[in-house]
Amino acid sequence: MSLTRRKKALALTAGAAIFALTLAGCSDDAEAPGDDPTTENTADGGETADAEPVSLTIATFNTPGLSDSENDADYQYDLIEEYMELNPHVTITYNRAAESGDARENFFTKLGPGGLADIEMVEVDWMPEVMQYSDLLADLSSADVEGRWLEYVEAAATDADGRLIGYGTDIGPQGVCYRESLFEEAGLPTDPEEVAALLDGDWANFFSVGDDYVEGSGGKAFFDSASGVWQGMVNQLGVAYEDEASGEIVALDNADVKAAYDQLTAASQTQSSHFGQWSEDWFAGLSNGAYATMLCPPWMLGVIEGNAPDTTDWNLANVYPNGGGNWGGSWLTVPANGANVEEATKLAAWLTAPEQQAKAFANAGTYPSQVDAYDLPEVSGAVNAFFNDAPIGEIFADRAEAVVPSPFKGEFYFQVNDAINNALTRVEDGTDDPAASWDKAVADIEAIG
Repeated sequence: MSLTRRKKALALTAGAAIFALTLAGCSDDAEAPGDDPTTENTADGGETADAEPVSLTIATFNTPGLSDSENDADYQYDLIEEYMELNPHVTITYNRAAESGDARENFFTKLGPGGLADIEMVEVDWMPEVMQYSDLLADLSSADVEGRWLEYVEAAATDADGRLIGYGTDIGPQGVCYRESLFEEAGLPTDPEEVAALLDGDWANFFSVGDDYVEGSGGKAFFDSASGVWQGMVNQLGVAYEDEASGEIVALDNADVKAAYDQLTAASQTQSSHFGQWSEDWFAGLSNGAYATMLCPPWMLGVIEGNAPDTTDWNLANVYPNGGGNWGGSWLTVPANGANVEEATKLAAWLTAPEQQAKAFANAGTYPSQVDAYDLPEVSGAVNAFFNDAPIGEIFADRAEAVVPSPFKGEFYFQVNDAINNALTRVEDGTDDPAASWDKAVADIEAIG
């Protein structure tokens, strides 16, 4: 989508609003009285003479909270517009992919030959692959941003030569979102503290509560999708798919991976909605009551509200099966062969500054990875009216403290995880039983590398 400091127009249909592949817009090229195209209003409000007009493109996915154009939203802050107001010589075209997988395919297709945006968002699960090609991305190291992020966020974007190739955006500490009315109908407690106490425990307890819900609701689905729950389970494993020392794939030798798969597929037979995550049915389920719970990182709150605006009973429990977990985390990268590396770096730095990330959190629930953002009132005192005034600032601060270290994610992580998710999907849609689908996943994983 092309946005200018004068005017923007959205071309979205209601049904495709949340995850449209490309957001298209228009701009007004006329200069307003008094505008001087040779004067730059810098991001901090200063002015620099003789600034040359520049056009930048930024490519993201999901809803990072940067612009009203996301989900046709009415955000409190439009960071893309704000940057252009502060920098009148800059025009920004904002493109947003349907989801992380679409963005990943585009990124690796164009990284070498060229054709990427000036700024590309990269997601945590494929960042290890990106690091294999870090020399094709600009070094964003600067004294101005040193120490801005949580240590592990900065470390994950720093290559073996000490080059920082990504500016961290958000992280994803998780709670559990649930529908109060559906819990009440099934005879379960509805108060957030009581729900947190009910779900406190390991995955066996979570699925046991799921059995109670299914029985009390007359057979309705307890959770949204097996793939969403799998994300939560695998991210708690000490070792998942690859050996950190050698980088070799060990998923098929890891008894914990198979045990988690067996536990989930056994529960999903009765407890899952059997909808593919991000499918039309899954989106519809956010509003029509097709399922009662879902694992919720902060950014998921905006997805729910954007697709179920007329519901009034979503709430958030300060709990997570088996302790804590993180789902999500992204960086803004700048391809080294881009036409506007310097200007793109300035924009990426501004968008990931604590103040802007606090605003993105207010917009879409994307929890900042910047240390200084946590004391800002937009974060620490945040309350979400849609989720029945849930104190999300406090809840996600607690959830962040509970996060356990994610397993090592090397260059094959995304591919192995995709193979297992495909296996779960085959079980969900009835194509295969769990054992047959696992056998196909084994063949797919053995073919990697």
